[in-house]
Amino acid sequence: MAVAAGLTGCGTRHHSTATHPAAVTPHVLLTGAHPCPGQRGFTCSTLRVPLDHAGQTGGTLALAVGAATARSAPRGMLLFLTGGPGQPGLPFLTRIQTRLRAAFAGYRLVMFDQRGTGAGALDCPALQQAAGASDLTVVPAETVTSCAHSIGAARRFYTTADTVADIDALRTALGARRLTLDGVSYGTFVAERYALRYPTHVARIVLDSVVPQAGVDPLYRAALSRSATVLRSVCVAEHCGWDPVADLAAVVRRLHDGPAVLDALVADSVAAPGFPGVLGALHAASAGRPGRLDAFLAAVRRDEAVPATFLSQGLHESTLCAELASPWDPAQARAQRAATLSALAASTPEVDLYPFDRATATGNGLAQGCLDWPATAPSPVPGSSPAAELPRAPILLLSGERDLSTPLPWARAEASLAPDGRLLEVPGAGHSVQLRARDPQVRRLLAQFLSGNS
Repeated sequence: MAVAAGLTGCGTRHHSTATHPAAVTPHVLLTGAHPCPGQRGFTCSTLRVPLDHAGQTGGTLALAVGAATARSAPRGMLLFLTGGPGQPGLPFLTRIQTRLRAAFAGYRLVMFDQRGTGAGALDCPALQQAAGASDLTVVPAETVTSCAHSIGAARRFYTTADTVADIDALRTALGARRLTLDGVSYGTFVAERYALRYPTHVARIVLDSVVPQAGVDPLYRAALSRSATVLRSVCVAEHCGWDPVADLAAVVRRLHDGPAVLDALVADSVAAPGFPGVLGALHAASAGRPGRLDAFLAAVRRDEAVPATFLSQGLHESTLCAELASPWDPAQARAQRAATLSALAASTPEVDLYPFDRATATGNGLAQGCLDWPATAPSPVPGSSPAAELPRAPILLLSGERDLSTPLPWARAEASLAPDGRLLEVPGAGHSVQLRARDPQVRRLLAQFLSGNS
């Protein structure tokens, strides 16, 4: 969810079994090894995987994989998973390694462009222009359906279950019995689903900005209600002197622009969790002067403009719309899914949506986009059962207090399913805690966890 930091696609064909006691002989090869362009210290190569891991449809995909060239890795392989869904790994290798070098000591960093991202991005130009990097921007229905039809029947093979199968093929190609997984945002969902599907292949897990394993609520109710806590936190820090939550409620009910405001607040929780100028804009708008709020909303839309190679909206819709939380059923007709959304909203007390309303819940861009996405039966690849206890591997969960993209209640819910898990709630932080939190203690605790000292 939202745009987190990414990874890169490169990797070596084989590495010495002496560097990791858990290494095994690979049966799947990484081919075409070469230095990663512009990514010093990394080797790039290609992993070829079936389009359909169930074998019912032909075709293959070439996934770019990236790995640190240095072979000494006494702690094994660390696979870093980016967000979206739709974000590649390849462009971010150096950033991740540089930012988290101390925490990753003793590991060999590996990243890859998940299917449908990077050079192989599912590119729908009109949808990309309309949504950019946003999960929640409302776009015209015909733009969504046109994208789905351009991808065609193959869109059913871009689910998380398919990516999980790709990761296990990558693990085999790397010659590793187990992987340490570090996921950010949607990357946490991938890590959770991999751990549930292949529990014996996981050594440690970092879940940063947590998406619950059961999938995303199409009404985004946790973010709607969490907005009150976040805005009041900002007010305390700024000594604002008024109630920004009452302002937001008044704006939503007067201007009927809840989905746009929600989108902008979520975006700021990723890029600028101090929410500079936001409280003043809401206060003025609640008094009938919407100019500053309009300027804020316009600025967010400009900042969210990105190409498909940075975050593929075609992949984003293909994946998310297949995996929203129950009772959503992606194979149902549009009318049935619309009835599901309406029933969910009607059964939710208004107080649980405040300072937003039911029109925001049903009208947010995630819900509307997936409503307009054509009925699509899921991939036949075996997946994992949601709401299941995560394996008894050490798990560190990280959540920013002000994150609205992956709200803190999601992390708390997932932590309850992690018997060997520890949740770190970071005051004042937003999305992507490892990379963005200002408190250096976060990365010290991460290093302790990855070293096995916590």
